[in-house]
Amino acid sequence: MADLMKGTVEMDETYIGARKKRGSRRGRPGPDSHKTPVVALVERGTGRVRAFPMPRVTADNLQEALSANAVKSATLMTDDYFAYRSLGEGQAAHGVVKHSNDEYVRGEAHTNTVEGFFSLLKRGINGAFHHVSRGHLERYCDEFAFRYENRKATDAERATMIVGGAEGKRLTYQQPAKAS
Repeated sequence: MADLMKGTVEMDETYIGARKKRGSRRGRPGPDSHKTPVVALVERGTGRVRAFPMPRVTADNLQEALSANAVKSATLMTDDYFAYRSLGEGQAAHGVVKHSNDEYVRGEAHTNTVEGFFSLLKRGINGAFHHVSRGHLERYCDEFAFRYENRKATDAERATMIVGGAEGKRLTYQQPAKAS
């Protein structure tokens, strides 16, 4: 992926989908849930976002996502979810906030920026679209990342960006891959 994120990068996960059964201890859905994990990285300062569904939130999957989207010299900020523990080893620094101890900010260590992005994503899906299939979830993540990155642009500037992004491309509908 071109133009990797630099500086301070916040990484977190959320779950999108219908409620079914009570989740695990940390509020994460249980194995029989219909929720799909979504991981996002936000570059502080610029507001650039990369968000995408992930089949399972594991240390290996998170490491792959981090390596594909951020330079090794970036400072990583996460919460204390166990899958994030080993991610900081390859980064310049790794700040962790312990949500399990009701800690949300400690100096520069926080995940408030990425959680702000998730609040807009969830509000948009629940308020406007009501339901998003797993097959199309990546497209919604891309749309809300675009909206977040360009939230300070005027409507005319956003329209110009959208048209410019489509220039020279053949726009077709492709059936989404079946999500497992």
